[in-house]
Amino acid sequence: MSTTVSQLDKVKTGPWNGGKSPWNLEYGKIMMWFFLVGDAFTFSAFLVYYGAQRFSHPTWPDPDKIFQSIPGIADHGQPLVFVGLMTFILIMSSVTMVLAVEAGHRNQKNEVVKWMLWTILGGICFVGCQAIEWTHLHHMGFWFGKNPATGLEGDAIKTALLPYFTHDISYTSALQFANLFFTITGFHGFHVTVGIILNIIILFMTLNNTFENRGSYLMIEKVGLYWHFVDLVWVFVFTFFYLI
Repeated sequence: MSTTVSQLDKVKTGPWNGGKSPWNLEYGKIMMWFFLVGDAFTFSAFLVYYGAQRFSHPTWPDPDKIFQSIPGIADHGQPLVFVGLMTFILIMSSVTMVLAVEAGHRNQKNEVVKWMLWTILGGICFVGCQAIEWTHLHHMGFWFGKNPATGLEGDAIKTALLPYFTHDISYTSALQFANLFFTITGFHGFHVTVGIILNIIILFMTLNNTFENRGSYLMIEKVGLYWHFVDLVWVFVFTFFYLI
């Protein structure tokens, strides 16, 4: 049998052969990416619908007037301060997740445990703040299928909704805002809650030396992808509901 190497074979094994295949990844990591892409379409559909409703109405509730309180501290005059704190907490939890993944790459169990605890705490604080905000808005009269003017008639509707509008007042716009706000932020809050549960499971697996016995902390990286996705989605939710 001839052992002569053809010129074509030399090209295939040369430095320009294409390098490492982009699909040369662990199966679970690829599946996580597929899930996140699908989930991104779901959130995109929600936000596109919100945008369509927001700009198809001649008037819309002013977020600076709705979200101007710090529950338990100030009832008004502090626009977006509380949600700004929530956003900061969630972003910092993403930073601690990055540090946990990096520690896993170095097989530093104690550091992984430390940063996972901070990540879990950040997630719990965010969901807790969101629950407080929901409760406050519910006391104001906003809820699924309800706004502060629900059940009122005539001029009482205008009086009830006047504090939340900058220009013209619309009962329908206020109702749509309430429905979409609680639906979309609730859907995101559900994702954060699932992420907290996953992080707690990962924490216990770390404490039980599961990843040390496997010789790899790749599972933390996969859960980290989900957590970063949840944080990224919040940036868009924050922009649509609180800033625009």
